[in-house]
Amino acid sequence: MGARVAVAGASGYAGGELLRLLAGHPDLEIGPLAAAANAGTPVTAVHPQLTGLPGLGDSVFTRTDPDILAGADLLFTALPHGESAQLAARLPAQLKIIDLGADFRLADPQAWTQYYPTPYAGQWTYGLPELPGARDAIKASATVAAPGCYATASILALAPLLAAGLADPADIVIVAASGTSGAGRAPRPDLVGSEVMGSMSAYQAGGTHRHTPEIEQALFSERTRVSRSGPVTVSFTPSLAPMSRGILATCTAVSTAAAHQLREALHHAYGPEPFVHLLPEGRWPATGAIFGSNAAHLQVAADTHAGRAIVVCALDNLVKGAAGQAIQIANLMLGLPETAGLTAYGVAP
Repeated sequence: MGARVAVAGASGYAGGELLRLLAGHPDLEIGPLAAAANAGTPVTAVHPQLTGLPGLGDSVFTRTDPDILAGADLLFTALPHGESAQLAARLPAQLKIIDLGADFRLADPQAWTQYYPTPYAGQWTYGLPELPGARDAIKASATVAAPGCYATASILALAPLLAAGLADPADIVIVAASGTSGAGRAPRPDLVGSEVMGSMSAYQAGGTHRHTPEIEQALFSERTRVSRSGPVTVSFTPSLAPMSRGILATCTAVSTAAAHQLREALHHAYGPEPFVHLLPEGRWPATGAIFGSNAAHLQVAADTHAGRAIVVCALDNLVKGAAGQAIQIANLMLGLPETAGLTAYGVAP
């Protein structure tokens, strides 16, 4: 038997995706599955797509009890923002935890207070494995904060250009579209099918989206890793697309670099990576190609007319943007092959 893992918040979309991936993992055993509002409910009544998956059987959701969850070797917390910190404070210090929420992503208490209503809980190791040095930090940590979905796409797109000094960190614009699952499972009038299908809408424009400080923090760290520079300033506009899952992020920054220089920076950063792929020239990322996979697809161009670098990233917000990335982190923390239980290949059509 492999390491025993528990999930808190297992009835949500990210929780369900965690269970789907864990059920096929060769080295992990599914332990307690907590879901406060669904305690006592069969797992497959909430996640019918998991019917018949090995490891689940007749499992039912438990209450979110620290004493129950503490018996696992590793805990995934897929809870609403603010709840993971409350739960973590009641768990043994030696328990390995990966938080899929925002509670421990930010280093700056003021940034947290500006974007979140709950008290600042501190910062854990930031778990984006493809950033330089991140794997060693993750392996050495007992608690890791998994990046947000929009943040993962944006950071993967821009970090290599900033590290190479090919883009101006003070003028970054990101426009990204997400499927409706990114908003969670709780019912909302603006997310019902008749409101979403056939329509796209922007939301939280003007720097108010919670992923803005996370993106700026990671990009600033990557820029200052190689040279001293001023702060990173990001203008981020998210939008809701009429699809269930997927993110397409178009990221631009002032740049005088030629296209081959931009491409070389991305190839240097991600050439050997199992999940991040720079597409052949002329082929642009599409959300349908990464559906169900832990992959991120990138393409880059130099807009010589406007003097900007453009990087487009597509990923599945529930996999590389949430559950898949969390399992990638868990593999590193537990000394397993990083790709175990994951695939870089999408489902189409």
